[in-house]
Amino acid sequence: MDAPSDSHAHKPIEYDAVRHRLWLFGQRCHHGATGAVIAGVALTGLLSARFRQPRGLGALAATGGLLMVHDWKDRARWFEPGRQAAAKPAAH
Repeated sequence: MDAPSDSHAHKPIEYDAVRHRLWLFGQRCHHGATGAVIAGVALTGLLSARFRQPRGLGALAATGGLLMVHDWKDRARWFEPGRQAAAKPAAH
């Protein structure tokens, strides 16, 4: 059996405690992208419940929004495929 082309075998979940980064199946998880997914799910739930307000969905949407705002500077990289190991230097 041939060795994988990538020299680093991917675990389903990886966490870098030093740089506080998470990867799921080799894909870097930005908290802005996570916030977009959370807010989208919450807003879909709010729109589908026309006459009643499900408890917590507004707070969940707000939490997703805050995650996106916090990570806004990296928004171009939120859904880039791959590990994104090296951070791009910030322009000043």
